Amino acid sequence: MALIEVKDLEKTYYNDGVATPVLRDVSFTINEGEFVAIMGPSGSGKSTLLHILGFLDEHTTGEYRFDGKTMNDYSKEEIAHVRNKKMGFVFQAFNLLPRTTVLENVKLPLLYSGIKKSMRDELALKAIESVGLSHRVHHESSQLSGGEKQRVAIARALVNKPNVIFADEPTGNLDSKSGQIVMEFIQKLNEEEGHTIILITHETYTAEHAQRIIHILDGKIESDKKVEHRHKARDHFKK
Repeated sequence: MALIEVKDLEKTYYNDGVATPVLRDVSFTINEGEFVAIMGPSGSGKSTLLHILGFLDEHTTGEYRFDGKTMNDYSKEEIAHVRNKKMGFVFQAFNLLPRTTVLENVKLPLLYSGIKKSMRDELALKAIESVGLSHRVHHESSQLSGGEKQRVAIARALVNKPNVIFADEPTGNLDSKSGQIVMEFIQKLNEEEGHTIILITHETYTAEHAQRIIHILDGKIESDKKVEHRHKARDHFKK
Protein backbone atom coordinates (compact mmCIF):
# COMPACT_ATOMS: atom_id res chain seq x y z
CA MET A 1 0.00 0.00 0.00
CA ALA A 2 1.33 3.44 -0.96
CA LEU A 3 2.16 5.62 2.04
CA ILE A 4 3.72 8.44 0.02
CA GLU A 5 2.79 9.49 -3.52
CA VAL A 6 4.55 12.36 -5.29
CA LYS A 7 3.48 13.48 -8.77
CA ASP A 8 5.01 16.25 -10.91
CA LEU A 9 6.19 18.00 -7.75
CA GLU A 10 8.01 21.31 -8.05
CA LYS A 11 9.45 23.73 -5.52
CA THR A 12 10.53 27.28 -6.35
CA TYR A 13 11.78 29.90 -3.92
CA TYR A 14 11.17 33.59 -4.65
CA ASN A 15 13.41 36.34 -3.30
CA ASP A 16 13.01 39.97 -4.42
CA GLY A 17 11.19 38.82 -7.51
CA VAL A 18 13.91 36.31 -8.47
CA ALA A 19 12.72 32.72 -8.91
CA THR A 20 15.05 29.89 -7.84
CA PRO A 21 13.76 26.44 -8.82
CA VAL A 22 14.88 23.73 -6.39
CA LEU A 23 12.74 20.71 -7.36
CA ARG A 24 11.43 20.04 -10.86
CA ASP A 25 8.97 17.42 -12.13
CA VAL A 26 9.60 14.97 -9.27
CA SER A 27 7.42 11.83 -9.21
CA PHE A 28 7.68 8.60 -7.18
CA THR A 29 5.77 6.32 -4.79
CA ILE A 30 6.94 4.84 -1.49
CA ASN A 31 5.02 1.91 -0.04
CA GLU A 32 4.54 1.08 3.63
CA GLY A 33 7.52 -0.83 4.99
CA GLU A 34 10.00 0.35 2.36
CA PHE A 35 13.47 1.71 3.13
CA VAL A 36 14.31 4.34 0.50
CA ALA A 37 17.45 6.46 0.31
CA ILE A 38 17.23 9.82 -1.47
CA MET A 39 20.74 10.55 -2.61
CA GLY A 40 22.45 13.50 -4.27
CA PRO A 41 25.23 16.08 -3.89
CA SER A 42 24.91 19.21 -1.77
CA GLY A 43 22.39 21.58 -3.35
CA SER A 44 20.61 18.88 -5.33
CA GLY A 45 17.28 19.48 -3.56
CA LYS A 46 17.15 16.31 -1.48
CA SER A 47 16.73 18.03 1.92
CA THR A 48 14.07 20.36 0.48
CA LEU A 49 12.23 17.25 -0.72
CA LEU A 50 12.43 15.67 2.74
CA HIS A 51 11.05 18.86 4.32
CA ILE A 52 8.07 18.72 1.97
CA LEU A 53 7.48 15.01 2.65
CA GLY A 54 7.63 15.71 6.40
CA PHE A 55 5.16 18.63 6.21
CA LEU A 56 7.96 21.04 7.21
CA ASP A 57 7.62 22.96 3.93
CA GLU A 58 5.10 23.30 1.11
CA HIS A 59 5.57 22.49 -2.56
CA THR A 60 4.88 25.08 -5.28
CA THR A 61 3.07 22.91 -7.84
CA GLY A 62 2.29 19.23 -8.36
CA GLU A 63 0.81 16.81 -5.85
CA TYR A 64 1.96 15.16 -2.64
CA ARG A 65 -0.20 12.54 -0.94
CA PHE A 66 0.57 11.13 2.50
CA ASP A 67 -1.55 8.21 3.66
CA GLY A 68 -3.98 8.84 0.79
CA LYS A 69 -4.58 12.55 1.42
CA THR A 70 -3.00 15.61 -0.16
CA MET A 71 -1.43 18.29 2.01
CA ASN A 72 -4.40 20.55 1.26
CA ASP A 73 -6.78 17.90 2.62
CA TYR A 74 -5.25 18.29 6.10
CA SER A 75 -6.12 21.15 8.43
CA LYS A 76 -3.31 22.81 10.41
CA GLU A 77 -4.35 20.80 13.46
CA GLU A 78 -4.34 17.56 11.46
CA ILE A 79 -0.88 18.34 10.06
CA ALA A 80 0.43 18.86 13.59
CA HIS A 81 -1.13 15.54 14.63
CA VAL A 82 0.34 13.68 11.65
CA ARG A 83 3.82 15.08 12.29
CA ASN A 84 3.63 14.14 15.97
CA LYS A 85 2.03 10.70 15.72
CA LYS A 86 2.78 9.35 12.25
CA MET A 87 6.22 10.82 11.51
CA GLY A 88 9.54 10.54 13.32
CA PHE A 89 12.53 12.75 12.50
CA VAL A 90 16.27 12.16 12.90
CA PHE A 91 18.58 15.04 11.93
CA GLN A 92 22.33 15.40 11.44
CA ALA A 93 22.58 17.90 14.32
CA PHE A 94 20.73 15.58 16.80
CA ASN A 95 18.55 18.50 18.07
CA LEU A 96 18.67 17.36 21.69
CA LEU A 97 18.29 19.63 24.72
CA PRO A 98 21.86 19.68 26.11
CA ARG A 99 21.18 20.10 29.84
CA THR A 100 18.29 17.66 29.86
CA THR A 101 18.46 13.94 30.56
CA VAL A 102 18.16 11.22 27.95
CA LEU A 103 14.78 10.25 29.42
CA GLU A 104 13.41 13.80 29.22
CA ASN A 105 14.65 14.25 25.65
CA VAL A 106 12.98 11.05 24.49
CA LYS A 107 9.73 11.95 26.27
CA LEU A 108 9.38 15.30 24.45
CA PRO A 109 7.11 14.08 21.60
CA LEU A 110 4.80 12.47 24.16
CA LEU A 111 4.00 15.84 25.74
CA TYR A 112 1.83 16.72 22.72
CA SER A 113 0.48 13.27 21.93
CA GLY A 114 -2.39 13.03 24.41
CA ILE A 115 -0.75 10.05 26.13
CA LYS A 116 -1.30 9.95 29.88
CA LYS A 117 1.54 11.32 31.98
CA SER A 118 1.75 8.06 33.92
CA MET A 119 2.57 6.14 30.71
CA ARG A 120 5.19 8.49 29.27
CA ASP A 121 8.14 7.20 31.28
CA GLU A 122 7.33 3.58 30.38
CA LEU A 123 7.14 4.32 26.65
CA ALA A 124 10.30 6.43 26.71
CA LEU A 125 12.23 3.79 28.67
CA LYS A 126 11.26 1.11 26.13
CA ALA A 127 12.47 3.30 23.26
CA ILE A 128 15.74 4.01 25.10
CA GLU A 129 16.24 0.31 25.79
CA SER A 130 15.72 -0.47 22.10
CA VAL A 131 18.76 1.64 21.17
CA GLY A 132 20.93 0.13 23.91
CA LEU A 133 21.12 3.17 26.19
CA SER A 134 19.33 2.04 29.35
CA HIS A 135 22.53 2.71 31.29
CA ARG A 136 22.43 6.37 30.15
CA VAL A 137 18.80 7.18 31.03
CA HIS A 138 19.63 9.81 33.64
CA HIS A 139 22.68 11.28 31.94
CA GLU A 140 22.39 14.70 30.34
CA SER A 141 22.69 14.60 26.57
CA SER A 142 25.75 16.88 26.77
CA GLN A 143 27.58 14.00 28.51
CA LEU A 144 27.09 11.59 25.59
CA SER A 145 29.26 10.75 22.59
CA GLY A 146 28.07 11.70 19.10
CA GLY A 147 26.93 8.16 18.35
CA GLU A 148 25.00 7.97 21.63
CA LYS A 149 23.34 11.34 20.92
CA GLN A 150 22.12 10.09 17.56
CA ARG A 151 20.77 6.92 19.17
CA VAL A 152 18.84 9.11 21.64
CA ALA A 153 17.48 11.03 18.65
CA ILE A 154 16.38 7.73 17.10
CA ALA A 155 14.69 6.68 20.35
CA ARG A 156 12.86 10.02 20.40
CA ALA A 157 11.74 9.45 16.79
CA LEU A 158 10.46 5.98 17.72
CA VAL A 159 8.64 6.80 20.94
CA ASN A 160 5.29 7.55 19.29
CA LYS A 161 5.57 4.47 17.03
CA PRO A 162 5.35 6.48 13.79
CA ASN A 163 4.38 5.20 10.33
CA VAL A 164 7.54 6.64 8.78
CA ILE A 165 10.95 7.81 10.00
CA PHE A 166 12.71 10.59 8.10
CA ALA A 167 16.49 10.55 8.59
CA ASP A 168 18.34 13.58 7.20
CA GLU A 169 22.11 12.84 6.95
CA PRO A 170 21.98 10.94 10.30
CA THR A 171 25.68 10.01 10.14
CA GLY A 172 26.93 13.45 9.05
CA ASN A 173 28.32 14.38 12.48
CA LEU A 174 29.64 10.93 13.39
CA ASP A 175 32.91 9.08 12.96
CA SER A 176 32.82 6.10 10.60
CA LYS A 177 32.37 3.44 13.32
CA SER A 178 29.53 5.29 15.11
CA GLY A 179 27.91 6.06 11.76
CA GLN A 180 28.01 2.40 10.78
CA ILE A 181 26.33 1.37 14.06
CA VAL A 182 23.61 3.99 13.63
CA MET A 183 22.90 2.94 10.02
CA GLU A 184 22.76 -0.74 10.92
CA PHE A 185 20.29 0.04 13.67
CA ILE A 186 18.11 2.10 11.29
CA GLN A 187 18.23 -0.80 8.83
CA LYS A 188 17.08 -3.24 11.52
CA LEU A 189 14.14 -0.95 12.33
CA ASN A 190 13.05 -1.53 8.76
CA GLU A 191 13.83 -5.24 8.50
CA GLU A 192 12.58 -6.38 11.92
CA GLU A 193 10.04 -3.76 12.99
CA GLY A 194 8.65 -2.90 9.54
CA HIS A 195 9.18 0.85 9.85
CA THR A 196 9.07 2.85 6.63
CA ILE A 197 12.40 4.70 6.40
CA ILE A 198 13.28 7.64 4.17
CA LEU A 199 16.98 8.44 4.33
CA ILE A 200 18.67 11.55 2.96
CA THR A 201 22.38 11.12 2.25
CA HIS A 202 25.17 12.06 -0.15
CA GLU A 203 27.18 8.90 0.62
CA THR A 204 26.83 5.77 -1.51
CA TYR A 205 27.92 3.44 1.31
CA THR A 206 25.26 4.89 3.65
CA ALA A 207 22.57 4.72 0.96
CA GLU A 208 23.26 1.02 0.37
CA HIS A 209 21.66 0.16 3.72
CA ALA A 210 18.35 0.96 1.98
CA GLN A 211 16.35 -1.27 -0.37
CA ARG A 212 16.10 1.38 -3.06
CA ILE A 213 17.98 4.55 -4.01
CA ILE A 214 16.46 7.61 -5.68
CA HIS A 215 19.23 9.80 -7.15
CA ILE A 216 18.52 13.53 -7.44
CA LEU A 217 20.61 16.04 -9.38
CA ASP A 218 19.77 19.71 -9.89
CA GLY A 219 16.26 19.13 -8.54
CA LYS A 220 15.38 16.30 -10.91
CA ILE A 221 15.28 12.53 -10.43
CA GLU A 222 18.17 10.96 -12.34
CA SER A 223 17.45 7.36 -11.38
CA ASP A 224 15.29 5.21 -9.10
CA LYS A 225 16.79 1.76 -8.62
CA LYS A 226 16.75 -1.22 -6.28
CA VAL A 227 19.92 -1.76 -4.22
CA GLU A 228 21.56 -4.91 -5.62
CA HIS A 229 24.16 -5.44 -2.89
CA ARG A 230 22.51 -4.27 0.33
CA HIS A 231 24.59 -4.18 3.50
CA LYS A 232 23.77 -6.66 6.26
CA ALA A 233 22.83 -5.29 9.68
CA ARG A 234 24.39 -6.80 12.79
CA ASP A 235 23.01 -6.93 16.32
CA HIS A 236 24.58 -4.13 18.36
CA PHE A 237 21.90 -3.65 21.03
CA LYS A 238 19.84 -6.09 23.01
CA LYS A 239 16.17 -5.29 23.46
